Amino acid sequence: MFLEVENINVYYGAIHALQGISFHVNEGEIVTLIGANGAGKSTTLRTISGLLRSRTGSVKFKGHDITYMPAEQIVRLGISHVPEGRKIFAPLTVRENLLMGAFTRTDPAEIEASMQRVFTSFPRMRERINQLGGTLSGGEQQMLATGRGLMSRPGLILLDEPSMGLSPILVEEIFRIIQEINSQGTSILLVEQNALMALSIASRAYVIETGRIVLEGDAREVAENPQVKNAYLGV
Repeated sequence: MFLEVENINVYYGAIHALQGISFHVNEGEIVTLIGANGAGKSTTLRTISGLLRSRTGSVKFKGHDITYMPAEQIVRLGISHVPEGRKIFAPLTVRENLLMGAFTRTDPAEIEASMQRVFTSFPRMRERINQLGGTLSGGEQQMLATGRGLMSRPGLILLDEPSMGLSPILVEEIFRIIQEINSQGTSILLVEQNALMALSIASRAYVIETGRIVLEGDAREVAENPQVKNAYLGV
């Protein structure tokens, strides 16, 4: 199994944020996790990337148990996390932000090649290479955050709300780029409030409500589920 999450329980103090969640991502897939605000989506990604710890269960990636592994070691294994709210380094230039994403790598030629690949996906980043991250628009910051996540050459990228706060045109562009990244061989676990867009590009989906997975299946089938239509698709 590529990524296997089994029976994780995560707490914020007395709050039981994730309640026995289990799911998996196969190599080459786009899998989406949809749900309302506060359902536990971001907590799930933060637990996989080592920023939070589960009290029970396990997280395994490519046969390695990463449940209690330090976050930087998880990056070295091939998981990259693009957090909600972008979290770029505002005082650093676009180039410097991208280089921060390559902190686990040592070959300058390979790092430069990765940067050129990022510029192929995000041409606007090349145009703004010496611009400070904090001066970019919201859409450009999302492109930079995603590009930074790609600089470690991940096998799996965790994307947390990539369309948040973006105009409809930029949302379409970001989702097109997500599909492009996936077509180049990177598996994607996508957390997204824009359920319609997420389900349109994913192969499988999980619906999370108050810390529990309540529905899973083929993304098209989940999109046709009457409860999902009513709760998340505005149908």
